Amino acid sequence: MRLAIFDLDHTLLTGDSDYLWGQFLAEIGVLDHSYHWRENERFYEQYKAGTLDILEFCAFSLRPLSQHEPAQLRKWRSDFINAKIIPIVAPGAPALLERHRAQGDTLLITTATNRFVTEPIAALLGVQNLIALDPEMRNGRYTGQVAGVPNFQAGKVTRLQAWLQTQAAFTHKTVYSDSRNDIPLLEFADTAIAVDPDDRLRAEAQKRGWPVITLRDTLSTLT
Repeated sequence: MRLAIFDLDHTLLTGDSDYLWGQFLAEIGVLDHSYHWRENERFYEQYKAGTLDILEFCAFSLRPLSQHEPAQLRKWRSDFINAKIIPIVAPGAPALLERHRAQGDTLLITTATNRFVTEPIAALLGVQNLIALDPEMRNGRYTGQVAGVPNFQAGKVTRLQAWLQTQAAFTHKTVYSDSRNDIPLLEFADTAIAVDPDDRLRAEAQKRGWPVITLRDTLSTLT
């Protein structure tokens, strides 16, 4: 059995779903626009630089989940998927996913964005298996805290290893990602593929001989 593992933001999507969720909530008046935009930008720059404190970010990004009823959050999420996510599915992503399905591979998305935001995105892409940052729930409400190990940087490997223990043995693991933050995950793979990579990951891929592809076109191309 073969496993194909995909990062989500800037890999299968051309943008960042976590960033866009905050932007969407600000646009509809749920969050203070100027404050949230400023903090969102600050954390996003840290993420790109590889210096993000994931627990500090989670305290910021998960707070809106704790302030509203789940039913209302789900309604906003549905509008968000239609407005912000469907337009940024990478043009080459559906064909790549279908190629792996046709080969009989098991598909898995692993993402540092929280499960509330990403579950419907995985469903939209037709991927049944998802490892995401898990927001804590108590008594039917989100607490604003993280449950378990954050699915970020080396935590992605930890979470993947735990997931693999619940599955049949895979003979080969292919990982696709765009980000320097996923170098530990790419190192864990049998085949590592950089997708529209940031500068740090592109340099690492060139050094290690990892293929580099783009999904920004209908057909992904190797470089």
